[in-house]
This record gives sequence, structure tokens and C-alpha cells, in this order.
Amino acid sequence: MTSTERLLLRRWKAEDRAPFAAMNADPAVMEHMQGLMTRERSDDFVDRIEAHWEEHGWAQWAIEVPGVAPFIGYVGLWPAEYVEPGMVEVGWRLAREHWGHGYATEAAREGLRFGFEDVGLDEIVSFTVPQNIRSRAVMERIGLVRDPEGDFDHPRVDAARYPHLVRHVLYRLGRDAWRERWATLP
Repeated sequence: MTSTERLLLRRWKAEDRAPFAAMNADPAVMEHMQGLMTRERSDDFVDRIEAHWEEHGWAQWAIEVPGVAPFIGYVGLWPAEYVEPGMVEVGWRLAREHWGHGYATEAAREGLRFGFEDVGLDEIVSFTVPQNIRSRAVMERIGLVRDPEGDFDHPRVDAARYPHLVRHVLYRLGRDAWRERWATLP
């Protein structure tokens, strides 16, 4: 568990599952993903997140806004070995009603800090489809830099059903660049 100025980033609770499933069934939230998730798939994802926490000591946190909302989505680190060996991604997904408040940026910045300082990663990446302007803006606000030569066709996207979701843009940030950008800020 960790916190930021406005957010509590914590392990998942049983009561997070219903709002997470509702979020994963929202077409706006899932616009750049491979369809909507059923409750079963959503719960399965939470189980995988918690298993990764247990095995590795890091994964994606549930996000809480104390005094405002007990659960608004997730942020955190996730292995992206299927893209490149050793690759770790920082990612987020928030319920639509919590967009536009800077929560994703604030939480993702803490995800980077945790990844570099506590986990000891040398590099953290993030990626999405080119048309996902909102997530790309978060990536840029937290200091990740676009690596056009690293853009890739996502191996886990069903190209027949979702051809517009195959190509992904890649953003990277190394520990030294992160320190230069964030270490001197409060």
C-alpha cells in the first residue's frame, strides 16, 4: 500500500470486484481494448493481479480516493514479457466518472516511483494503440518518451476481430531519466 496527495493505492478487496466488473463492461472505458469483459473474466483478472502480488511483491494496485470513492480503478506494474524479455509496463484503467481529474497521472507517477525505487527496475514502459490519445497524454505527463522504433504489433490482439487494435505505440523511461525529472520535485 502507498499513497499520493489525493489517492490511496492498495491491494484489492472483495468489494472492489463488482465496481471493477462494471468498469470493464463500460464501452467507453474499454474502447481501446478487445471488447467488454464479463464478470467472470474481470474477477479472473483480479485473481491474476493478486497472485502476482503474492509471488513477486508488485502488480497493479486498486485506487481509492479517500472521502470520495472507495474504488475508481487500478494502476501499477505488469510484466510485458510477451513484447520483450524483462519488460515491465506501467498501466492504468479508471472508471469513466473519474476521468479528467488527474488521478491516472498522479497514480501512474507513484507507480513509476515504486517500480524504480522499491522494485529496482532499470526501465519501465507503457504502450497503447495510436488512437488512445488520453493514455498517451498520461504517458507523456509522467515523463515516458515515445520510442517509434519500438512500436509493435501486439501479439495478444485478435487481428481478425480487432485489426484497429493490433498496432501499438511504445513509450519508455529509464531510472536515470526518471531521477532527473522527478527526484528534485516535491
